[in-house]
Amino acid sequence: MKLVSRVREDLATARAHDPASRSAFEIFLAYSGVHAVWGHRVAHALWRRGFRLLARVLSQLNRFLTGIEIHPGATIGRRFFIDHGMGVVIGETAVLGDDVMLYHGVTLGGKAKRGAGRGTKRHPTLEDGVTVGAGAKLLGDITIGAGSTVGANAVVTHDAPPHSLVVGIPAQFRPLADATADAARGVHD
Repeated sequence: MKLVSRVREDLATARAHDPASRSAFEIFLAYSGVHAVWGHRVAHALWRRGFRLLARVLSQLNRFLTGIEIHPGATIGRRFFIDHGMGVVIGETAVLGDDVMLYHGVTLGGKAKRGAGRGTKRHPTLEDGVTVGAGAKLLGDITIGAGSTVGANAVVTHDAPPHSLVVGIPAQFRPLADATADAARGVHD
């Protein structure tokens, strides 16, 4: 029963985030981002139970079918949605909270510290409610605070506090409320 309710939740999440969707059935059949999340859940369960080679093979099959690479060691919360999907890469030690949304081409990549051993945290943590725009690259063991938005094509290598707007190369951040007020006044960087 838990599986069925989780699938329904995934379909509802996709429907809520994508105004182009016409029905849950269409999403079930045709949304590669949703398929990638389902494949990851199976691979992650195998990874946690010690079937690591099988998990890796399944994740590569998932990548072949969807164009989305999620390492089976990555920890992903509920109501995660990948819009369009193609080219998304999520590394082994990435941690994603609930209600995270990624667009195509996002990389949550590793940046290992010299001399760090296997299993060292080297990928980003995205807290609850983070949205990452198309093509953004988030590298290393950084934390993007809850409710933040990362702009398209940003290159982020430092932490961002909750409710930030993170944009640019290299990325800078400012409180999301200030950015929203600037946009309303017609002020742009």
